[in-house]
Amino acid sequence: MEKASIDRFDLAVVGAGAGLILVEEGLKRGLKVALIESGKIGGTCLTRGCIPSKVLVAPADAVRQAEHARRIGVGLRLEGIDWDLIARRMWKKIDLSREMEGDLAGVDGLTLFRGAGEFTGDRRMRVRLGDGTFSGEFEGERIVLAPGTRSAVPPVRGLEETGYITSESFFGEKFPKKPWKSLILVGGGIIAAEFAHIFSALGTRVTILEMLPRLLTTEEPEISDFIERQFRKRMDVRLGAKAVAARASTGGKTIVYEDAATGKTGEVEAEEILVAVGRRSNADTLRLEKTGIETDARGWIVVNAFLETSTPGIWALGDVTGSYQFRHKANYDTDVLVHNMFGAAPPVSPDAPGPAAHAGRKMPVDYSAVPWAVYTDPPIGHVGMTEKEAVEAGHEIYVAVHRFSEVAKGYAMGYEPGDHDDGFVKLVIDKSYRILGAHVVGPQADVLVQPFVYLMNAGFTCDVPEKGSGAAAILHKAERACPEAGSFLPIYRSMIIHPSLNEVTGWALANLRPVNIKKG
Repeated sequence: MEKASIDRFDLAVVGAGAGLILVEEGLKRGLKVALIESGKIGGTCLTRGCIPSKVLVAPADAVRQAEHARRIGVGLRLEGIDWDLIARRMWKKIDLSREMEGDLAGVDGLTLFRGAGEFTGDRRMRVRLGDGTFSGEFEGERIVLAPGTRSAVPPVRGLEETGYITSESFFGEKFPKKPWKSLILVGGGIIAAEFAHIFSALGTRVTILEMLPRLLTTEEPEISDFIERQFRKRMDVRLGAKAVAARASTGGKTIVYEDAATGKTGEVEAEEILVAVGRRSNADTLRLEKTGIETDARGWIVVNAFLETSTPGIWALGDVTGSYQFRHKANYDTDVLVHNMFGAAPPVSPDAPGPAAHAGRKMPVDYSAVPWAVYTDPPIGHVGMTEKEAVEAGHEIYVAVHRFSEVAKGYAMGYEPGDHDDGFVKLVIDKSYRILGAHVVGPQADVLVQPFVYLMNAGFTCDVPEKGSGAAAILHKAERACPEAGSFLPIYRSMIIHPSLNEVTGWALANLRPVNIKKG
């Protein structure tokens, strides 16, 4: 019998989120490209994550802002929540996935496989199609793995039988026809904090069960405590509460939890359970045992500074590598990978940091200034190290804290010293005045933290001699910094619009205090 021929692609990409950027770059270069995706085109961010969730956050924000308006002399009456309109606006964004898939179907040079890709050997794959059958095997000269993650579900006895929701099913077949009357959130991280804000503002009685002693453990402890205090005014927050069992009950569903401090059990009942305890790697769907691709103990694909896996010709990017699971970080990964795979650089000065500065050589990723926001109430903005992380990394540091009530605009917005919701900025700065971290909790936190991202990336333009090739050539920002690079001095020397919330962050510098600065 004649052996079936193997189809060959110049580039195969697993995952139609940030991976689409690689597909587009390959097609621009006339490559024969394969795209493998089992879910909706557009990835987590568009179809079940950051974009549709923000469509729900905006109405919740409006409710809380209306409540806050009383503080500045404006009484507003909430006439009702139009959940159908909110849902239509959300699905309009998610359904862009269909248009994207239609656009991809007619692209010359692209083969779209609708199913789950899996390896059959090094740089050889097949796809389990929607009907359970397999495509033929194919090879990729270059393969990029960007399959993302899925919700992690804790081993809670009876949970499967009782039924629950994750972010995937919420933005899918289990989206509610109206806000639940009551909701149990299992988890206390970013996703849980945003869902807690959404549904508590829209009238749902929310209970949070978090097994750790504080919420949002990636944030400064002061910010975690601040958010906890705000949440407790609006919902039931139970920390150190490990969910151990679930069952159906007359009121809907019941979670049994164990108190970490006392060992005693308690129960909470609600109409629905939403599990948001974290994410797990989708790498386990790829049958990596057929290749030499390494994963760590938690299943994340191991990559080097150039996003190369342990198998030549195969790269991985985005959430599946386990670090900083945000779409903007995945987009950054694709920029780096486009440069490293194709030698491409954006149309900017060759003196600028980024791909253009690495013309002719591979570019390493640098995650020292990855920003993020938590769109809860109040919102949080974060970039860089916390105080604890900076000290543990060996830095001698100052910190500076400044509250919204301490600037004119903050007072105008209704914040006064001692208010329970008087937010603040906290800056972490080393002894050379380099910004190591910026953390904001309060109105427009995402906007207020962004200038610090720019500052932390500014000034790294000094030419440095090559140190060889491979890992030995990797120079991170601090190693190629010019004097004053990444420092707060541009803020110190700049005028700040008055009165504006920019003064909350800018004037924090007047409050610098040493933490572990050594004399002499």
